[in-house]
Amino acid sequence: MTIPFYKYQGAGNDFIIIDEREVVYLPDLAERNKTISWLCDRKFGIGADGLMLLRKHEKFDFQMVYFNSDGFEGSMCGNGGRCLVAFAAHQKIISNTTTFTAIDGRHKAEIKQTSDASMIVSLQMKDVTEIKLIDDGLFLDTGSPHYVLFTDALANMDVYKKGKYYRNSTLFGSGGANINFAQLINGVIHIRTYERGVENETLACGTGITATAIAAYHKGLIRNNQQVPFKAMGGNLSVSFQALQPGLYQEVFLEGPAQRVYKGEIKI
Repeated sequence: MTIPFYKYQGAGNDFIIIDEREVVYLPDLAERNKTISWLCDRKFGIGADGLMLLRKHEKFDFQMVYFNSDGFEGSMCGNGGRCLVAFAAHQKIISNTTTFTAIDGRHKAEIKQTSDASMIVSLQMKDVTEIKLIDDGLFLDTGSPHYVLFTDALANMDVYKKGKYYRNSTLFGSGGANINFAQLINGVIHIRTYERGVENETLACGTGITATAIAAYHKGLIRNNQQVPFKAMGGNLSVSFQALQPGLYQEVFLEGPAQRVYKGEIKI
């Protein structure tokens, strides 16, 4: 079978996108996980942090189905969601606003700027209803579980080694967590993230950036809750939210770039 695909990236977080509105290219069969892992492999396949399927939905503009690069269906991916919104706009499925569904429920999004292959997309994330202090960090769920640690030496951090240690810690149960290391420098939160499913550091993580913005506010490191600026390894993003009370945050939005890189075909 020959599969048409698109490659997108958001702040260096890159994704394979397959349009399954008319044809189901990757049915839920035993070999699907193996095939997706191969497609995401950077040496033998296309190469990506994850793969997304865009499917029709009766109640929403579309459905997002997300897989980590290990081939298994993952929790919500913020940068992936923003890239899928850009893809839907490029395919004329939506205009400048949309409502779609993902594994963690309904999401709203708006395209703020557009220029050919690039867009600035603002994506509403799920509400945060609980923040836990675990050892020296904060644990919260922004569509994916995240552990946030603040440091004064981010640039020299061995993110792979320390991230892998915490990711597999018994602190977070059998599912583990994504691990974020952050440092506030001149009003900008610099961040590096070890992502489960990828099992390595990625250039950006949307749900991680969202979690870190809320964690920084919760700890009193920042007072601003609108357009909180972030610098990830792959680019700049921002987060806005409403703080209703400690541990309860709503109207959470992740904003940043989403770019079409190329389209192609691959045989499986």
